[in-house]
Parts: sequence; C-alpha cells; structure tokens
Amino acid sequence: MELGIEPNIGSTGYGGGCAMKFFHISDLHIGLKLVNRDLREDQEYILRQIVQAAKREQPDAVVIAGDLYDKAAPSAEAVEVFGNFITDLTSAVPGAAVMMISGNHDSAPRVDCFRGVLFRQNVYMIGMPPQKEEDTIEKVVLQDAYGKVNFYLLPFVKPSAVKQIVGVDADGNNLSYNDTIHKLLAREHIDPCERNVFVSHQFYLPAGTAADDVERMDSEIRTVGNIDEVSADVLEPFDYAALGHIHKPMKAGGETFRYCGTPLACSVSEAGQKKAILMVELREKGAGAQITALPLRPLRNIRIIKGKVKDVLTQACEDYVTVILTDPEDLDVIDMQERMRAAFPYLLEIRRDNLRKADYGRELLPEETTDPFALCCAFLKELDETEQEILKDVIHTVWEVK
Repeated sequence: MELGIEPNIGSTGYGGGCAMKFFHISDLHIGLKLVNRDLREDQEYILRQIVQAAKREQPDAVVIAGDLYDKAAPSAEAVEVFGNFITDLTSAVPGAAVMMISGNHDSAPRVDCFRGVLFRQNVYMIGMPPQKEEDTIEKVVLQDAYGKVNFYLLPFVKPSAVKQIVGVDADGNNLSYNDTIHKLLAREHIDPCERNVFVSHQFYLPAGTAADDVERMDSEIRTVGNIDEVSADVLEPFDYAALGHIHKPMKAGGETFRYCGTPLACSVSEAGQKKAILMVELREKGAGAQITALPLRPLRNIRIIKGKVKDVLTQACEDYVTVILTDPEDLDVIDMQERMRAAFPYLLEIRRDNLRKADYGRELLPEETTDPFALCCAFLKELDETEQEILKDVIHTVWEVK
C-alpha cells in the first residue's frame, strides 16, 4: 500500500530548498520495569524531551522503529503513557508524519488495530507485515524541494508469519530470517533514482561480522544460535535504514544504516551509555545523509558501584544503583541492606563479588582427570594453603569411608 503526502510548504519545512528532516527513535519499551523499579516517571521524562526536541527542530517526520511497548499485552498505564506521548508529539509538530512499526515485544495485531483510520491524521501505526500475495510493504511518500522520499515500513517479521508470500524450503520448512527478509524486499519496486528510507526491526549483521561479536544488552531478547540474524547487504538499496531491536547505538555496516538504541537505559548493562535521538537530513539523491545525535538526559542515571561497604556508602546518590560488594568477610546482612537503602533510595540490587566461582572454561590436563584433589582445585580456583589442606583432609575422609 502506498500513501502519498502532499508538500505543506511553510509549516513543516518542505520546499524552499530545505532537506527532508526526520527523527529516528526506537525501542521505547513503555511499561518496562528495571529490576524491581517502575520506570513510568523516567519514561515520561524522556518522552517529554523527545517532544521538546521535535518542537524545537520541527522535523518533517518522526520514525519509531519498533518495540513501542515492553509487553505484547501492555498495561492500561503503559497505553496511557504512549497515548499521551503521541498526542503531545502531534501537537508539537502538527504537519509532520509520525510513523511507527511493531517490534518483537509488541503485539502486531494490536499495533495494527487502527491502521486504516490513523493515516488520515498523518499517523502510521504499522503492526502487520504483508499478509497476501498482492500486499506490499507499507510505503509512505513525502515530498520536499528535491522530490520524493519513500519510507518503507516493515514491522518485525517471523518467517512463519509470511510463508504464504515468501514460501518454504525444499523440505517444507520455514525459510531462515535472512532469506525471508531478502525475499520480502525483492518483491518491492524500489526506484533507485528516488530517495528511499527503510524502517525495520530485525537483527541486521554487517558482512564479515559474527553475530557473537555484536555487543548485546541484557534487556534484549536473543534467539538460540542467533537464528534471527539477517545480512545487512539487504539494506544497500536504501539511502537510510532506521533500525530498531539493538539497544546500544550502532551502525549496521554503512554510515547510513543505524540502530539508534533505546532512549532510556532498559538494563544495568546499559549503564553509562549516551542515549540520543538521531536527527537525519536527506538532501538530493546521492548527497548522503547528515546525521546528528540529539542527546537525551535521563531523570536518573544507572550506576554500578563496586567496593567495600564503607567505601560504597560514601558515594550516596539518587541514581539507580547496583552495588557490588568486595568485602572478604561475612556481613550483617540486615544492617547492611538498611544502610544501603538509606544511601541509595533507588537501589536496584546488591551483589557479592568475593564468592568463589567455578572455572568451567579451564581445560584439564590428562594427568589431572584422575586426581580428585587436582579436579577440585581446578573447579574451585585460587585456594590458599589452608584451604588446600582442608580439601585434602575432606578427600582423604571420603576415601576412607569408601
């Protein structure tokens, strides 16, 4: 389906020699809890910043590349937060097109529910990929002084959901994610003489990169064996790819194939990351894209504080904090937790770093495989002389009992 938007000179920056300007955001994950903390206040704070940036910059479009919600069946509170955001956004930039797709956390049918009505309001909520042979990827066409800009909006795709269109393999099994996305895009008539933008929510892997080499955040859903990877060569026909799914800002190969990352940290593993809106400006075909990161500042940062109790307590703050304690001796757990909560009102968790961990990665030498003492030492790691003597005594006692 193709939807055309006529130029609106004077209100959205179309015409007058201006480039096509749009915001790229993704992975809002509205309704998310961080460990045991409700993030509604934090998410509303970030969403207001996005609205303020839109009011200031007046983009021609705002693109949200999937994972609007954190759950397929979002709570009423999450829906309210999202509804308020879209209302405020369309008020801030009344002439802009607001385009969004479903991600792997979203319910595609729910996102798709009012698709046929909302486009009249310049809002495009695309939840479902093509379903029938005659269907194509949703395309929204905008205009500026340089001509058309075609936005192709492809929600998160599972091979099983589109097998009626792309087919199955010789054994009747679903195609791989890679083959599925390639076949879906091969059906489209993408005009290489026009500017084309692809909006997608998948795991795109640059050529020559191993999936395991891509840093992933704890808040991301990962498939076993990375079966959802898609070769980023499929993005080549596009002047810009606005991607969602990866929570850390990164490129998917070329400079113009971008994951913008989450606007707000969704896990402790994202501590210290700089979050931003990507503002993209497209001029004439072949001129490339100018990409500017508009910083987003959270209400509260995420911090990991490591050290002994007495040192940790000197760093009291009102950020979200994970504490890692390195005290070698046992602690008064109740007293320690109370003191930590007093110092860190938004404490997420307390971990102990001095607990001995087994070394599962060490390869045993042949002579060690039959020596119980050597096996135990390899498993427990870094035993001092006293501990080794205790271990020997335990092993000798066991042998005597046998």
